[in-house]
Amino acid sequence: MTQNAGKRALHLLLVADDPDLRTDMAQFFARHGNAVEQCANGQQALDLLERKAFDVVVLDLLLPGCSSLDVLKELQARHTECEVVVLSDGATIATAVEAMKFGAHEFLTKPISLKELDRLVRKAHETGQLRKENQQLKEVLRRQRSSKRIIGHSPEMQEVFRLVARVGPTDKPILILGENGTGKELVARALYEISPVADKPLVVINCAALPETLLESELFGYEKGAFTGAAGMKPGLFEVADGGTLLIDEIGELALGLQAKLLRVLEDGTLRRVGSVKERRVHVRILASTNRDLLQEVREKRFREDLLYRINILTIELPPLRQRAGDLAMLVEHFIGPHWRLDADVMPALKRYSWPGNVRQLQNAIDRAKILADDGRIHVKNLPREVVDGSDSLLQLAAGEIDLSTHTRSYVLEVYRRHQNNKTETARALGISRRTIYRLLSKYGVRSACSH
Repeated sequence: MTQNAGKRALHLLLVADDPDLRTDMAQFFARHGNAVEQCANGQQALDLLERKAFDVVVLDLLLPGCSSLDVLKELQARHTECEVVVLSDGATIATAVEAMKFGAHEFLTKPISLKELDRLVRKAHETGQLRKENQQLKEVLRRQRSSKRIIGHSPEMQEVFRLVARVGPTDKPILILGENGTGKELVARALYEISPVADKPLVVINCAALPETLLESELFGYEKGAFTGAAGMKPGLFEVADGGTLLIDEIGELALGLQAKLLRVLEDGTLRRVGSVKERRVHVRILASTNRDLLQEVREKRFREDLLYRINILTIELPPLRQRAGDLAMLVEHFIGPHWRLDADVMPALKRYSWPGNVRQLQNAIDRAKILADDGRIHVKNLPREVVDGSDSLLQLAAGEIDLSTHTRSYVLEVYRRHQNNKTETARALGISRRTIYRLLSKYGVRSACSH
């Protein structure tokens, strides 16, 4: 027989000592496409459950030998993947109520309606599926949190951990400062996970990755027909994050016009979608991050002073990797994993390098080395050329012969030259945005560079 349209075939176990009742139930459920097995007593049911998995168990409370409550307790202890519907008569209603305390989903009194039993079986299965999906989602989230953790035992990172623990449980805006690759987003996620709204959405937008016009529609949303291509209405990320947290990554890249609109949302919680005059109210906790010196940006009229004060209530500043010398070995061990080894001269080479791209650059270098290594052991030759070639200049830097700004300039220009003056490829190699590489090259006086 085939099952009814729209109904999934279930694997059912029917447990009852009344052979007529078992037969009636088995024929009914089999006729509707389900796989059915039967047992006459509790011990038979427990033995069968050790060998097979079932979606739902229909359990008669009047069983010989092993009591139905004992069966139910065993089910909950060892077979939590299946749901239970119990059958009772007038004399066992109190026992049925007690069975609910032990995890039974529903009970049905005799004489039973097979259609009603089918409804309860389906309902029990749906509840079990929802619980399973929730458990899977929690596990996914747990793995995501544990696989992307902040690593470090240096005094500088211990101070970061202390600040995260202190300010995370507040609902105040937090500004996260640090060079590219230092882990600003990881800190933001750690703040979110211990916040009062950790059960609400965390929405992330990178201001350096989008042009101004698209960034505005992403943040604030738009109405149908607001601009060419706006075929329908779309809520912005502020609305998506309503009640939760919005991480505005690289907020220093935000254009002045958008800064004014952002300030308004932060001041009174209202926004307007692009192409709309209707005000909408949102309540969002703001986390912001940047690699820029925002005070300098304010002095140069590229960032609004009032917006800086609004987002700068609490600040966490991440140290660059070159200032976390004690953490390098721990990070390398984490990135290589338990099945890889380093040649004796690899770690000294890694320690001599200044890592201008910070932890992200270190991870990329280790990942590259693992791809090139073919014997489970990483050799110096597997490291990126800039890491090996940069050793001498870094020894000079450690000896005080050149300052950090000179080294950073020389490193950027060397990467730029190596990529044939291609700004896009240079930005990708350095782990920074195109806008940032344009600004750096201008700062370093590079005027004749090609505009790739």
